[in-house]
Amino acid sequence: MGVSDNTKGFALAVVSSAFIGSSFILKKKGLKRAGKSGTRAGVGGYAYLLEPLWWAGMITMLIGEVANFVAYVFAPASLVTPLGALSIIVSAILSHFMLKERLQRMGILGCISCIVGSVVIVIHAPREQSPSSVEEIWKLATQPGFLIYAATTLSFVLVLVLHFEPRYGQTNILIYLGICSLMGSLTVVSIKAIGIAIKLTFQGISQALDTFNTAIVSPIYYVMFTSLTIIASAIMFKDWSGQNISSIGSELCGFITVISGTVLLHTTREQEMAPATATISWYIGKSTGDHMKTIDDDRFVILQSSD
Repeated sequence: MGVSDNTKGFALAVVSSAFIGSSFILKKKGLKRAGKSGTRAGVGGYAYLLEPLWWAGMITMLIGEVANFVAYVFAPASLVTPLGALSIIVSAILSHFMLKERLQRMGILGCISCIVGSVVIVIHAPREQSPSSVEEIWKLATQPGFLIYAATTLSFVLVLVLHFEPRYGQTNILIYLGICSLMGSLTVVSIKAIGIAIKLTFQGISQALDTFNTAIVSPIYYVMFTSLTIIASAIMFKDWSGQNISSIGSELCGFITVISGTVLLHTTREQEMAPATATISWYIGKSTGDHMKTIDDDRFVILQSSD
């Protein structure tokens, strides 16, 4: 008995998450090392381009993305896309050991939630409804339901880009994430269709992080992108056809569990990175005696270094 397509897709998705999660650590270490010897990338420096660790991270990410691309060929998007949360776990664990970024208890709980949710999704994932010819792929892509979804999606993207982005792009996090998620759902479906066509050919059948906080962006983008991708794939490839309500409900519960774990993990890491607050006080000597003042009681004191 051979290995099922879902198993191949699952294995590739896990490998992809491992490579992508590791790539973040390698790139961050490369950026830190480059920042010590030159201008930091965050302020316009390019020293990181000469740093081998940064390039190792880029190559690792490329390998992970290729594995993710191939995973969509074998397994439905409703299985592959949620497993992207595993890259966050890999990144968090490696950060704890390699970057000395402490993983707190709530962060560990978030990791466990992601794993539990991923297991539930894998157990109840629908079987791949793989087309047997390029003509069948074209038929799926031109079915009325998917055409309506694609047209609606593109319309929303145009409205967001032309009307809302110039007015609210810098103040509302949902604008940029909405554009990325809507277009991303169509991109994944397109990649999946192209990948299946390549697989058939090989078988012999010839046919906004700069504006908003990362801890807020990552979980919201993950939820929006994954949800829209699953919807698009379900419409085009009929991923859930033939499944009973219990299996669909279990998979949705697994997805919600993964979302909860992702939010917990990012929230914990954000709290960990928050700067500590402190009160400032000083003594002012007067002829009547010394007394203490705080910022609220007097003007600010400006300190200038000799540099």
